[in-house]
Amino acid sequence: MVKKETVQSAYELAKERYAAVGVNTDEVLEKLQKISLSLHCWQADDVTGFENPNATLSGGIQATGNYPGKARNIEELRADIKKAASLIPGSHRLNLHAIYGDFGGQFVDRDQIEPKHFESWMKWAKENGFKLDFNSTSFSHPKSGELSLSNPDPEIRKFWIEHTKRCRAISEAMGVYQGSPCVMNLWIHDGSKDQTVNRLEYRRLLKESLDEIFATKYDNMKDCIEAKLFGIGAESYTVGSYDFYLGYGAKNNMIVTLDTGHFHLTESIADKISSLLLFTPEIMLHVSRPIRWDSDHVTIMNDDTLDLAKEIIRCDALDRVNIGLDYFDASINRIGAYVIGSRATQKCFLQAMLEPLAILRKYEADGKYFERLALLEEGKALPWNAVWDMFCLKNDVPVGEDFIADIQQYEKDITSKR
Repeated sequence: MVKKETVQSAYELAKERYAAVGVNTDEVLEKLQKISLSLHCWQADDVTGFENPNATLSGGIQATGNYPGKARNIEELRADIKKAASLIPGSHRLNLHAIYGDFGGQFVDRDQIEPKHFESWMKWAKENGFKLDFNSTSFSHPKSGELSLSNPDPEIRKFWIEHTKRCRAISEAMGVYQGSPCVMNLWIHDGSKDQTVNRLEYRRLLKESLDEIFATKYDNMKDCIEAKLFGIGAESYTVGSYDFYLGYGAKNNMIVTLDTGHFHLTESIADKISSLLLFTPEIMLHVSRPIRWDSDHVTIMNDDTLDLAKEIIRCDALDRVNIGLDYFDASINRIGAYVIGSRATQKCFLQAMLEPLAILRKYEADGKYFERLALLEEGKALPWNAVWDMFCLKNDVPVGEDFIADIQQYEKDITSKR
């Protein structure tokens, strides 16, 4: 176990070192404390939900692995989320999918869900210090097929329009209850495995569906629209492409969601931030780790996530960027996956805020590019980890690798007995 005195003395040295390049670490800690991640409920149960526990994942989604201890019901899911949150510094939000309603053991079809099916979640969240976010769910349903909101069949399209309308009403109820806008994300799996000769028609239908869905205005929720490059079963064509949603979002002043796994692997998601900020009111992030495709590996502190965090800080856009996590790994301890990915994301934002930006921008303005590059490189070796340890200490969560033993004990006592 890391000693408190060791953390404090290391922090004082780091504080002095950062002060030499014009960075106030005390102020950085205050800013980091205000960043809330939206934790994704589906990491704990492999995107199963409570609508139909025996349903098979569809829509190009896969949860690989079968590590013991998966949450099987709403009580186990909530217990696992509470455990994970106890090991993550700061105060955070919780992101639900529509299939995670408290349905009382009854089947409620998606075009029939209501705020009452999420009342227990609202109460539980308030009691445990969470604010809720929400998602419509187009996958893993008999009417999912290849197309939902862009389906030429008017009855199927009507079903999914009604589902999404109800999700927005649920989000509004959550926002009212918790006194904080509920961020509702819309992602659909619609696409084609092979070549289509009717691209425009499907996108026209999707636009019409969205226009009807968003016709009702709410004051206590925020709408987000999410694109994807391709998915399993939609390798050749995705109706809701990035171009489609960027155009729709910019035209209608809506939030566009950037999922870090939903683009070509050579694209820089960080580079999109500054452009979106000029044309849309806010940005929603789904932080993930794609390996060769949208594999939803656990987020780690890699260059992609670091670059994304740095760009947000350089744009001074923390108040306009909503940070959600979206990965699901069933091959390792699921609570461990929550904690690793959440803490890694926070570490990236911490490093971004510790960047000596004022000096770097002065160098750039003066054309001193050698000096700029030199300081960028030396900044990587500054003692950011001592600041991170202090952040954990201040939040009364395990410092360093100490959380590993905590999770092992929870597995021994709880999840291994499921």
